[in-house]
Amino acid sequence: MGMLSAVEIKKKLNKSKALYVMISLPIIYFLTFHYAPMVGNLMAFQDYSIVKGFFKSPWAGFKYFGQFIGDPYFWKVFRNTLLINLYSLLFFFPSSIIFALLLNELRLQLFKRFIQTVTYVPHFLSVVVVAGMLVNFLSIDGLINSLIKWLGGEALTFLSMPQWFRTIFISSEIWQGMGWNSIIYLAALTSIDPQLYEAATMDGASRWRKMLHITLPGISTVVTIMLLLTLGNMLSVGFEKIILLYSGPTYETADVIQTFIYRRGLIDSDFSYAAAVGIFQSVIAFALVVSANQFAKKISGTKLF
Repeated sequence: MGMLSAVEIKKKLNKSKALYVMISLPIIYFLTFHYAPMVGNLMAFQDYSIVKGFFKSPWAGFKYFGQFIGDPYFWKVFRNTLLINLYSLLFFFPSSIIFALLLNELRLQLFKRFIQTVTYVPHFLSVVVVAGMLVNFLSIDGLINSLIKWLGGEALTFLSMPQWFRTIFISSEIWQGMGWNSIIYLAALTSIDPQLYEAATMDGASRWRKMLHITLPGISTVVTIMLLLTLGNMLSVGFEKIILLYSGPTYETADVIQTFIYRRGLIDSDFSYAAAVGIFQSVIAFALVVSANQFAKKISGTKLF
């Protein structure tokens, strides 16, 4: 095929003008808020000065990378980040799958829609609202402690106890995101051929056997893709919720990489150090995605790229 003439290109542009205008909006968004800020990564390799700016600050090479690798507190927050994400992977990730499977087994459509609506609502609540609810429920005079005292126990200051922080955080994440995240699995379930269930029924298979041998294999590709995407965020946690919930006594288990970057970068104004930690986090996350993608390709043949 020959190259299009200027007239033909103009005709094609005019024909799909509305589509180009629509696609330009997300392109502008990503360029402005995702690509343009990448210039800030230069700070990680500089002794950055606000007065001198990005292009006049003296270069420091890998000075700050070496500094944080030798910082014992950094490895503490790195461990906290991994543990919170690991617990999320073990409890939060499968909760949406299990919930979707249970919903799929409901036969009364009115009740099914009611349950879906109730579980979707928390997703639309602001993180600030959810954190406020947790603070009220878990306070000394809150609902949880009132129940504990009614049962004969002693009230606990949950939000100032390091051993309780991860449990509270993961539980709130499950409550807020389980219903919403189940939507993609429910959509995948609709693509399974109903004739498979009919054939299994004729063979005398129980509902458990149908779920085990038809439903789960039917959504395995979607589960694998979602797992790969989750692994890509292994070093990213709910920064806003942690900022709102943690305090000095819970730093031991609640302080994560994002909160560490927030304090070093914005509060202590150590911009170069914070930028270096951020790049380190991104590199590790990228390595996790690539490794998990290759592993999934060998095991199940499913991959993201």
